[in-house]
Amino acid sequence: MFGAALIIFRETLEAALVISIVAAATRDVSRRTLMISVGVLAGVIGSGILAGLTETIANLADGSGQELFNAGVLGVAVLMLGWHHVWMSTHGAELARDAKRVGAEVSDGTRGLSAIAILIALTVLREGAESVLFLHGMASGDGSTLADIAGGGALGLVGGAALGMVMYFGLMRIPLKWFFTVTGW
Repeated sequence: MFGAALIIFRETLEAALVISIVAAATRDVSRRTLMISVGVLAGVIGSGILAGLTETIANLADGSGQELFNAGVLGVAVLMLGWHHVWMSTHGAELARDAKRVGAEVSDGTRGLSAIAILIALTVLREGAESVLFLHGMASGDGSTLADIAGGGALGLVGGAALGMVMYFGLMRIPLKWFFTVTGW
């Protein structure tokens, strides 16, 4: 249960960081809440489709697909964890800058509102896909029950979303002229 909670908390927090930055950067843009909601919904649907396809993929290869898929998922999960650690240590600030840049371009009118939905959808889809792979590997690797994974996932989601809201409201309290300096830090 703790492993699932930690995985979902981390993935939710990563998505919440991008969502918070974009939402705070576009606070004066009309219909931005709708675009953020559309982006989150599209990302969740995409992650759900991926989750639904994991068993189909696993059943390929004349019955041995489950074992091959489980081994592949566990291998990909290990590679993704390693890559994620290396990538975030070198590109975390760049990710925040890109989210701020899209928000600023939408606020300035140089980019359409759909950019918000696309950025948020891709962020949620990426984090959701990682969650699906990690949790599927966890379910097939360590014998965790579905109830343990679902309970841990729910705790992680609530915790990550709550911390994301704290980040958002903290960013909203920052005067707009200092916003990019503070979020860049």
